[in-house]
Amino acid sequence: MAKVHVQNVVVLDNPSNFSNPFQFEITFECLEDLQEDLEWKIIYVGSAESETYDQVLDTVYVGPVPEGRHMFVFQAEPPQPSKIPVADAVGVTVVLLTCSYRSQEFIRVGYYVNNEYGDAELKENPPTIPQFDKLMRNILATNPRVTRFKVDWDDTNKSSTTKGEQIVESDSHQKMDASLLESMNVV
Repeated sequence: MAKVHVQNVVVLDNPSNFSNPFQFEITFECLEDLQEDLEWKIIYVGSAESETYDQVLDTVYVGPVPEGRHMFVFQAEPPQPSKIPVADAVGVTVVLLTCSYRSQEFIRVGYYVNNEYGDAELKENPPTIPQFDKLMRNILATNPRVTRFKVDWDDTNKSSTTKGEQIVESDSHQKMDASLLESMNVV
């Protein structure tokens, strides 16, 4: 059973300018004291075509974490425009919020992000070279995609953990086996 339950994530400063920091208010519950830190990351997906364009915007270590309910605001600088392919700068992408314990990722919260020009003229006639200072970022905060992974919390009984098993939740919090989703080409 998971020892940490992410109860809520609130996307702050949304929509905003592309150049503004990402901000997430994270509320989680720890069911018992954790001896080691939780590792939180914000990852910007620069291109759906290749992970090489993914940018880890920030990593923060929280802990050791006592039993109880906790909340913090995780803020990260925006992605470096020079690392985003020109063809992928404007339009829809993804930002991921992940958390790991003992180098094992146990939750991933993904949000669709729409980067578009705020100016009507630029929307209709976008420049060939993206003008990042004129882009607006809008995170679809109402529909996160949550993926939970089973991990070995105690590092004592490795046989009890099924590696690679994951549960995917939609915003309606219906749990679906990820292998079923993969067979349906949904994941």
